[in-house]
Amino acid sequence: MTDIMGLLRGAEGDPDHLKKGVIVQGITGAYGSRHARSMAEYGTRIVAGVTPGKGGTSQDGVPVYDTVAEAVAATGAQISIVFVPAARFLAAATEALGAGIRLLVAIPEHVPVSDTLKVLELAGRSGAIVIGPNTPGVMVPGVIKVGIMPASPFKEGAIAVLSKSGTLLYEISDALTGAGFGQAITIGIGGDPVNGTRLIDAFEMVRGIPGIRGLVVVGEIGGDSEEMLAERMAEVGFKLPTVAYIAGRAAPKEKRMGHAGAIVMGTYGSAESKVAMFNKANVPVARSPAEVPVLLAGKMEG
Repeated sequence: MTDIMGLLRGAEGDPDHLKKGVIVQGITGAYGSRHARSMAEYGTRIVAGVTPGKGGTSQDGVPVYDTVAEAVAATGAQISIVFVPAARFLAAATEALGAGIRLLVAIPEHVPVSDTLKVLELAGRSGAIVIGPNTPGVMVPGVIKVGIMPASPFKEGAIAVLSKSGTLLYEISDALTGAGFGQAITIGIGGDPVNGTRLIDAFEMVRGIPGIRGLVVVGEIGGDSEEMLAERMAEVGFKLPTVAYIAGRAAPKEKRMGHAGAIVMGTYGSAESKVAMFNKANVPVARSPAEVPVLLAGKMEG
């Protein structure tokens, strides 16, 4: 499996700034340019932008290329973040993966499922990681931010946070930070019905990272990704202190709540099902975001 931490830390720490960095697809748009500036202000090395027809120009001092292939040839970058409309995501992602991008962070939401599936097939062939669509991004606090998350809730530390929800990723990370639990890595997997990185995939990416002392999983009603994760944690005998939170526990059945994937049909995807599976894996489920650091402290003391 591709080493996500190696990619992220390499993008920040490689002494040869031309060999590592982040490409921003859609950097000249209002949304892409704003978040490119925010990422750069955090310390992320933005080495190139891509906007067809704008090659040879620059955006806030960042050179812009017509294609990802040109940007990769010029910089050696292995990470790209995509700010394009959903209808253009397939073309943008296909171009990036074909150019050798190893980590693709997909910001647009409501990407057609058929397009996402095509992108995942391409990524699977090359061993690339796709985060999203509809993700807030991925972050190693104190090192690099590849996404749209605000910086203030996060602090460098030893807890991995995996979340389906962007808003709850910020809120729960802020609660963890306030309780003295900084984060080693945070991954927003995205809220579309199909995502390039499921909870179980994100777990496999982070569980072996040296120095991690705990895990927080932020799930939501709908689908079975939380159940799959809980089963996998039990299967591998994961011992690090782990706490979960499930959003939408009070949502009515068979009604979509928030994310496109958050719908419960009968007992399938219900909060009760997810809580039961986490309990079987010895993972307590918080009833509020504020309870997450309380339960985590209890697990660490135990």
